[in-house]
Amino acid sequence: EHWWALAMVAQVLMVAEKPSIAQSIAKALGNGREEKRRAKIDCYEFDGTFRGQPARFRVTAVIGHVFSIDFESQFNNWGAVDPVDLFNAPVRRCEANPKARVVEHLKSEARGCEYLVLWLDCDREGENICFEVIDVTKKVLAKRGGRQIYRAKFSAVGRADILRAMSALDEPNQNEALSVDARQELDLRVGCAFTRFQTRYFQDKYGNLDSSLISYGPCQIPTLGFVVDRHDKIQHFTPETFWTVVPTVAPQNGGAALPLLWARGRVFDREIATMFLETVAPHKAAVVKSVVKKTDKRTRPQGLNTVEMLKIASKRLGMGPHHAMQVAERLYIQGFLSYPRTESTAYPQGFDVGNALRQHARNPYWGDYVSGLLREGTVATAVHAALPTARGRAR
Repeated sequence: EHWWALAMVAQVLMVAEKPSIAQSIAKALGNGREEKRRAKIDCYEFDGTFRGQPARFRVTAVIGHVFSIDFESQFNNWGAVDPVDLFNAPVRRCEANPKARVVEHLKSEARGCEYLVLWLDCDREGENICFEVIDVTKKVLAKRGGRQIYRAKFSAVGRADILRAMSALDEPNQNEALSVDARQELDLRVGCAFTRFQTRYFQDKYGNLDSSLISYGPCQIPTLGFVVDRHDKIQHFTPETFWTVVPTVAPQNGGAALPLLWARGRVFDREIATMFLETVAPHKAAVVKSVVKKTDKRTRPQGLNTVEMLKIASKRLGMGPHHAMQVAERLYIQGFLSYPRTESTAYPQGFDVGNALRQHARNPYWGDYVSGLLREGTVATAVHAALPTARGRAR
């Protein structure tokens, strides 16, 4: 009877992109009943139901990409291989982090499981890792009829988001995964070929240049061009002294002083500026000759995609892009922020803006403002962003 009961329980393996995400998934779905088991990468186990039947869940993770690509060993000799030949050289797939033994870990955890649920990040890279995990595990999954592999689509790791994703499991997108394969191969071929070419080209050309390795990357070179262009402009900038006239007026019945803007703006000749100042200075009163009123309409702000988030973090908080992404990733893992790597500026269909705002209603800094929006019933149009916070707790 015990054997028969075990046979009726489905074995389900869930794989996340990071151990911290796996822990969040286990806590949300295990309702505090999850058990942590030490393995090469921590694994969490708990009982529940899957597709209407009793199930035993295993939740674990990878550490980013499972595989990477490289050239065959005979093409790694810089002296014997023409860089042009790298564009047609065969490539091979190898384990991205052999010391972590992720492939061995996935096979071990998948053995005996009937279902695989992929909880990788919902971007192209995550979709690619989905198929890396599938390639490793599909040979050891217990064979059974029907569908065995599922994809969870989520943008935040709060409990409600995880439960919602679990109730609407989808399929992994192979086209997105293949696009990453193509990008990886292009990066490898272009990067290696041009790195070898320009390293050879610049060797011994400039005495003060360290030409032992001059790397090339499809992203880093255009970025370097922007940096050098900006640096050149700063270096060649010549500051000029200018003068402006700023008269200040105050109402006769009291009130705050008001500085007036000079229509001319500024002048670069001190004598001319002095002449204007001497013309204005003797006058002790000003007359309002006309009043113009106009309505200024401002559209609601667009949602934050990754680029806009980094711009605002730099401008308002003085944070560099690397630091900003590190903080955003931590907030995402802790459930305070939705997935920070996004090109979208809109919420997904069916996103409950009112519920997101209600979680901020008690915040000590902006809770009163949020409560006002909720009272006025304007929550449907109050915000429209792709990077909402998932929990309203002050940090």
